[in-house]
Amino acid sequence: MTDKLTTIKPFLSVNDGKKAVAFYIAAFGAVEAKRFEMPEQKISSVIQVEGAEFYVADEEPQNGNLSPDPTSHSPVRIILQTENADKLFESALRFGATEICPMTTEEDWRIGKLKDPFGHVWEIGFTL
Repeated sequence: MTDKLTTIKPFLSVNDGKKAVAFYIAAFGAVEAKRFEMPEQKISSVIQVEGAEFYVADEEPQNGNLSPDPTSHSPVRIILQTENADKLFESALRFGATEICPMTTEEDWRIGKLKDPFGHVWEIGFTL
């Protein structure tokens, strides 16, 4: 048996990596833990929101890494579970996210749903 924790981390492909990193920093109070410079002014970054990591990188069509179409529906939802859900939800809207469902309380869960400017859907909430 190992002491290593199993994790799953989203890797978000976007159409403007630098702009996306700036959005996540402004909207979610994220920290860019690492940045990798790529050809043609593109980047790949490790982002942390309250210690939770995910990855953001510019599209690489030659490798099949495409960003979602911001005008259509995304088949994947990212759940950001934080006690600061209301604050981060409102902040994301101020910085360009689009509300899908407002912050609401459902049974034992406080949750809101939005689409970031890059087409990724986020559910932001916490258990009560």
